[in-house]
Parts: sequence; C-alpha cells; structure tokens
Amino acid sequence: MGDQTSWKMMSIAFNKMKPYLAMISLQFGYAGMFIITMFSPPFAFFLERKIRPKMTLSVFLKIMLLAFLEPVLDQNLYYVGLKSTSATFASAMVNVLPAITFIMAIIFRLEKVNPKQIHSLAKIIGTVITVSGAMVMTLYKGPIVDILWYSEGGSHHRAASGSAEHEHWVSGTIMLIACIVGWSAFFIVQNKTLKEYPAELSLTSLVCFMGTVEGGVVALVMERHTSAWAIGFDSRLLAAVYSGIVCSGIAYYMQSVVTQVRGPVFVTAFSPLSMIITAVLGAIILAEQVHLGSIIGAIIIVFGLYSVVWGKSKDKTTSDKLSYAEEKAQELPVVDIKTSVNVDNDNIETAGKSHIPQDQFFTARAMKT
Repeated sequence: MGDQTSWKMMSIAFNKMKPYLAMISLQFGYAGMFIITMFSPPFAFFLERKIRPKMTLSVFLKIMLLAFLEPVLDQNLYYVGLKSTSATFASAMVNVLPAITFIMAIIFRLEKVNPKQIHSLAKIIGTVITVSGAMVMTLYKGPIVDILWYSEGGSHHRAASGSAEHEHWVSGTIMLIACIVGWSAFFIVQNKTLKEYPAELSLTSLVCFMGTVEGGVVALVMERHTSAWAIGFDSRLLAAVYSGIVCSGIAYYMQSVVTQVRGPVFVTAFSPLSMIITAVLGAIILAEQVHLGSIIGAIIIVFGLYSVVWGKSKDKTTSDKLSYAEEKAQELPVVDIKTSVNVDNDNIETAGKSHIPQDQFFTARAMKT
C-alpha cells in the first residue's frame, strides 16, 4: 500500500514537472543557435493517425501563417540582427519575448488583467520593466567587461570587426526586436491553431514543410549569388542542420505540447537560461566582448521577466482552485424542489409545487419544530 502511494505521488510530481523539464531542455537547444522535415512526418503519420482532425481552410491558412512567422520571418531577422550585434546580446534581447507575448495575449484575449489584483499588477509592472531593460541595452553600450575566459586571440578577432559592429548596432537591435514580435505572434497563432488542430506532431511537420517552401521562395528572390547555395561539409552545413532539427522540429513540438498545458506566456518564461548558456559559450568559444550596458539591461530584463512569470503562476493557482471548486460542486447531490418534504410525519408540499406562499411554508415549518 505504501509503495503504491509513493509511486502515485512520484507520478503526480513528474506530471507537474514535465512542462518545466521540457522548456529547460529546449533552452539548451536554443543556446547553440536556430529541421530538416524528413524526420517528423513519418512519426506524425503513424502516431497521430487516430487523433488527427480534418484539415480545413482555416487551419491551412493558420499553418501557412505559422510557417511564415517562425521559420521565415523570425529566424532570418534573428540572423541579420545577430550579425550586427553579438550572440550574447541577441540571446539577452530574446528575454523581452515574454513581455511582448503577454501584451499580444491581452490584445487577443488569451490573458485577463485586473489591475486591482496583485498578480495582474505584477504582470503589468514586469512588462514595463522588461521593455525598459531592452531600451537600456539598445541605447547604452558602456565599457567592455572582461570575462574569465576572455583571451588575447579573441580580442584581435573582435577588434577587426568591431567598427562594423558599432556602426550597425542599432539597426541590428531593431531587427532583433522585429524578430521577437514575429516570434510572439507565432506563439499566439500557435495557441489558436492547436484549439482547432490538436495534433502537435502533425502540426510541427506541416509548419516545417510549409516553412521550407516559403523560405525557399524568399531565398530565391533575395539571394542571387550562386555561391550562397553551395553546400559543403563545413560549419555552414552543421549550422543549417542543427537549426532545422533542434530549433524548428524539436522546438515546435515541445512548444505545442507545453502551450496546451500552460499557455504561451509560460513557454516564453525560460528564455533567460538561453542567455546565460550563450554568454558562457560565447566567452569560451568566441571570446566575445560583453559590454556593461548589456549586463545592466539583461539584469533589468530578468527582474521584469520573473515579475511576469510570478503573476502568471498566481493565475495558474487561481485557475486550479476554481477548477477544484467546480469539481466539488458537481459532486453535490441535486435536490428537486418540486418533491414533497416530510416534517414531523406530516406531508407538507414545498412552495414550488403547492399553493402555499414560500414565506408561510417556512414559518409553518419553524412552528412545527
């Protein structure tokens, strides 16, 4: 009996931890940088053949929009912004994602806000703080802060490209902000699509496939040099494969599952992990220079972010309490007011059935007792 109770408690705890574990694992994938769609369709075809709903025009249009927002718009803007700034700066700017998602969720009525409640006020204040941190990172660079792994080789390498980076810093930041807006819109549309098409793996496959088609068309229009299409066994091929498998295929599926359980704001709440991992890897591998403005802005963003997350967690607690109360209410016995009631062995019909006024009925019952 004791073993069964322990096993049940462990099972409940694991189910509660699954969204957290999934998003933490996903952030390790994002730290390396943003699938090849050949892997997910076979799994989707066999595993979801019984639950896959019928494809409608509305769902198809939403899938096309999802494919444009994430694989095409978001990732291309991210790479352009990354080229003009740095990996650490770009990953820090991504922390604005929950605030932008929260604002868009309010606009599309996926989030409810009541300024009179503390947790709703925390979400509003956290959003303002997060946006303020992003503005600090954009407008103030400050001096370079030496990191433990900073090396002389990295210093010469960064000095060679430093002038171009300073020149395009603001434009790169604008690209990153536009990328984040597109990413937030992706989460909102994904949340609405899952309500009509609740097959996560199939949705992932379709989004990746449509993203490949749309991305190919955009690349043909924008990239005229044939050298850009050359494929070799080098870092470019590795980056493309990793970006496809981890940041599209695995990411879309995990996001779909967790979004259905906890909502789009929860999904975006784990982005600071990517910033920390990227800062460490960037210092070790790329010997990147970290500016004081980036550190200050990142700290402000994290404070604002977790103010939003705290408010969101209170929403979840309130929702769970309401669900529990509704379940208990459904378990209560239902009494038909039109049935007769026996008082002191005298059959007295209730006011709902007899012609006795309701106040006289309860007065008579009180006198009998």
